Amino acid sequence: MSHQERGNFGSKLGVILATAGSAVGLGNVWRFPYMAGENGGAAFILIYIACVFVIGLPCMIGEFIIGRHAASNSARAYTKLSNGTAWKYIGYMGLLTGFLITSYYSVVSGWCLQYVTESAIDGLHGDPDYFKNYFAEFSTNPWKPIVWAVVFLVITHFVIIRGVRNGIERASKILMPTLFILLLVIVGASCMLSGAEKGISFLLKPDFSKVDSEVFLGALGQSFYSLSIGMGCICTYASYFSRQTNLTGSAVQIGVIDTLVAILAGLMIFPAAFSVGVSPDSGPSLIFITLPNVFERAFTGMAVVGYIISLAFYALLSLAALTSLISLHEVSTAFFQEEMHISRNKAATIVTVTCSVIGAFCSLSLGDWDFLSVGSMNLFSLFDFVTGQIFLPLGGFLTCLFLGWYVPKQLVKDEFTNWGTLKIRLFGIFLFLIRFVCPIAILVIFLHQLGVF
Repeated sequence: MSHQERGNFGSKLGVILATAGSAVGLGNVWRFPYMAGENGGAAFILIYIACVFVIGLPCMIGEFIIGRHAASNSARAYTKLSNGTAWKYIGYMGLLTGFLITSYYSVVSGWCLQYVTESAIDGLHGDPDYFKNYFAEFSTNPWKPIVWAVVFLVITHFVIIRGVRNGIERASKILMPTLFILLLVIVGASCMLSGAEKGISFLLKPDFSKVDSEVFLGALGQSFYSLSIGMGCICTYASYFSRQTNLTGSAVQIGVIDTLVAILAGLMIFPAAFSVGVSPDSGPSLIFITLPNVFERAFTGMAVVGYIISLAFYALLSLAALTSLISLHEVSTAFFQEEMHISRNKAATIVTVTCSVIGAFCSLSLGDWDFLSVGSMNLFSLFDFVTGQIFLPLGGFLTCLFLGWYVPKQLVKDEFTNWGTLKIRLFGIFLFLIRFVCPIAILVIFLHQLGVF
């Protein structure tokens, strides 16, 4: 299938919003604010931004180069550039990573839809124990989370089958601006609460006394995962880029958008939490247990405002989850379409049905289904660990080595400079980063996560 026969993005804005949508996800909301607040506030943010530009963006540009040059799904892209050698398995690992994440991410996305519904009917009210029990009962229910996960995958499916330009790009042009509007509305409401200044200070006041090697590793890891590196999304989307797309400029804009969303998420969460004296935690408990309690208490006496903010918040989460799930779904859809020579509709159906089944098992593993466990981990946690702690860093590490040391330097330079039409004098720096700095940094994160040091 040649580049001309494939779909492609129709505008620069479409490229930026679609790829930024892939990067912006639930992790921006439940992980970044907590890490920033607990690790030096603005000091952590500054380190994080440096890591994004020094580590994250070169890795993103590297995947851009591979995807656009091959104009293929991620598995075939690496196969083409590797001439069929063992390097091709990096692409297959990215494909598997994206497929597994699609399956269990749909479960979390479904939780968001449940909370949107409950917020819409004004049903999220009670004391802290109520919110804790509500989430525990819902997430372990044998059928409700599965229904919502399937609904979310079906919504994603209908975007995917419409193609790159009429589906992914058009949806991104609607979803991303809507996400920003909702985010700004909630940030404004949160920052106007009494006592909100304590939360703003907690997030944005630099505390360099907390900065140590752990903080650097945390910022480095967050920058890597936040940009969707190593799961096939960036490579697949880049295969739809035109030859005129400025890869470096696009990467910078996407990095800025992703970082801005993460910081705004902190300004949405901490002022409201501090205004009622609640200490935010991390992970699913933050957005499904702690924050409903925060909204309930922060907007006491302002029922209408509390109702709007709660509904807007979970709508925002759902949109962030949807933009990410679209890109994850597309990784596998493109693979099946091109390798099996079938229609996009049939390929998307394979992904939707298969991921619905696997997602159902992931959801059931959170309940009393003990046989859906491996050792001490249930299936949901196992998928999260294997993809996040092993496949993502390993895929990023190998991609850096592949692009930096195996792919011909002239090919990399041609793609980086759009065949000499862009007067970018950063190629030497990019090559140095992708050959030395990025793989070493990723390896350090990987070994640290595995407890080597």
